[in-house]
Amino acid sequence: MKIVIAGAGAMGCLFAGMLAEAKHELCLLEKDAGRVNAIRCSGVSIEREGAELQVTMPSITSNVYDTGIADMLLLLVKAYDTDNAVQACLPVIGPDTTVLTLQNGLGNIEAINKYVPQSQILAGTTAHGATLLGSGRIRHAGRGDTVIGALAPEGAPRAHAVQAVFQGSGIPAIVSADIHSVLWGKLLVNVGINALTAIMEVQNGRIGDIEHLHAVMERAVHEGAAVAFRLGIALPYIDPVARTAEVCRATTDNISSMFQDIRSGRHTEIDSINGVVAAYGKRLGISTPVNRMLTCLVKSLEFVAKT
Repeated sequence: MKIVIAGAGAMGCLFAGMLAEAKHELCLLEKDAGRVNAIRCSGVSIEREGAELQVTMPSITSNVYDTGIADMLLLLVKAYDTDNAVQACLPVIGPDTTVLTLQNGLGNIEAINKYVPQSQILAGTTAHGATLLGSGRIRHAGRGDTVIGALAPEGAPRAHAVQAVFQGSGIPAIVSADIHSVLWGKLLVNVGINALTAIMEVQNGRIGDIEHLHAVMERAVHEGAAVAFRLGIALPYIDPVARTAEVCRATTDNISSMFQDIRSGRHTEIDSINGVVAAYGKRLGISTPVNRMLTCLVKSLEFVAKT
């Protein structure tokens, strides 16, 4: 399978490294020229469990016309870049190309569907965690399943084909018949973790250790669950707060992507996570004061970092 990955951040490098190690035909697309040059020279370095895996990238470029039509385009850019990324990647998307998003938050599917038929789109989540240490250098901070699913029934064979590719590359993968449930399930976990770790500058596990921080997490997740219920979303677990606490424990030493972004002075995905819960709440007449406050605080941190 000819695979193009858009975005050479932490997750992009992790998936690129694992797929390249499995000898798939792979091209990594990245708009940052410095990052492209670094990875072209040194490849991708994956640090895990005290060992380091060095993987040569078969191809990395900033020029989308270098790649040709892909069998699969994997989008791992930030949620706020999805629309621009899909537009830029149109030269690699043919009538048979599968476009898979494993990005955080909501809104990515809608952005992709503006340019790509629903029958070609897969969506999903991954429990893998990665911390960017430098250009092409990551720490593989956590492992878990990658869950994917089609948006339309005719897309099911695509989902199973991608599952086979991932499984053969050491990426445990599951196909879901209700991918919207999976996406909302992951969203509520991110709602309870990402903003709080970024604001407090703590690793995931501290949310469970600090009583008052845990209480804020509970309020944020309950608000998100109320929105999901009103929308008729069947969550993939019974207790969203317990599930979020479980993820905090399982990723206790992980530095969330939002915390990484704030620490590096980058724009965050807050609008696609807590912000989207607040936006749905306003539209549906559901009170979401904690998510609105967390969104405002993270946006304030972004502003301060730029001034």
